[in-house]
Amino acid sequence: MTQDYERIARAIDFIRQHVGHQPSLAEIAAHVHLSEFHFQRLFSRWAGITPKRYLQALTLERAKQLLQQPSHSTLSASYELGLSSGSRLYDHFVQLEAVTPFEYRQQGLGISIAYGYHPTPFGLAFIAQTARGICQFDFVDMQQIQLPLERLKQSWSQATIYEDTAQTASLIDHLFSQYFAGSSAAEVNLTAPNTQAIHQGEPAPLSLWVKGTNFQLNVWRALLNLPKGEVASYGDIAKAIGKPKASRAVGTAIGANPVALLIPCHRVLRQSGELGGYRWGETRKHAILAREAAYCE
Repeated sequence: MTQDYERIARAIDFIRQHVGHQPSLAEIAAHVHLSEFHFQRLFSRWAGITPKRYLQALTLERAKQLLQQPSHSTLSASYELGLSSGSRLYDHFVQLEAVTPFEYRQQGLGISIAYGYHPTPFGLAFIAQTARGICQFDFVDMQQIQLPLERLKQSWSQATIYEDTAQTASLIDHLFSQYFAGSSAAEVNLTAPNTQAIHQGEPAPLSLWVKGTNFQLNVWRALLNLPKGEVASYGDIAKAIGKPKASRAVGTAIGANPVALLIPCHRVLRQSGELGGYRWGETRKHAILAREAAYCE
């Protein structure tokens, strides 16, 4: 799976570098040292769609169109509604809880954290989980494979941290099955268990247990109001949290997001429609966004 993504990433890089030329399928396949037939099969297996449809899903013009969608006028209202109703969010399979100030000062004292490295559709990932929920999820740079673990130990310096790939493998499976199956229109209550879903036999939502300042948490909660297939600008998020002049601070908070994909900071673009930065690499951001956009069409 990770090897598939590495080839896809090289293809995406090639396409982005030659965007004015619009390379043919044969040229892209040759760049990753595959025949057209094998590249088409690889891409369809990875993305579930053809390369042509994928490439159409997130051009710069497409990104600009998404940023102009009327739904952005309701982003602030959605955020306010979320705060007033126990943080009910569109991403129905994620529920977010912040550590308390006391727990923050304890630095994980008395907490056990299991972690593991696993292949995913977007490359190798590192995930760490407490009994309260996922506290860290990173995509991994193979040249710095220990970096996520070092950051976990620094952030939770007093916790008992141990590797348990069997436990985290089942979590990864659940995460991606829900991520690809999730409907962007459903809601979840962030402060109470999703008992209705459990009673109906639906998968329980994924719980996140994260550290952050009040400002960071407000930004991350606003991100959870962005459904799959939609994007927003940094300014949109600033307005949504009632800080319209804080676009730069919003960018900093987004860059501090400890949980990739599930807190969807990849859905935030520059106002121009350009991707902007991404903690886990611009190529991966493009891959995730284009796959989401194609999935939702």
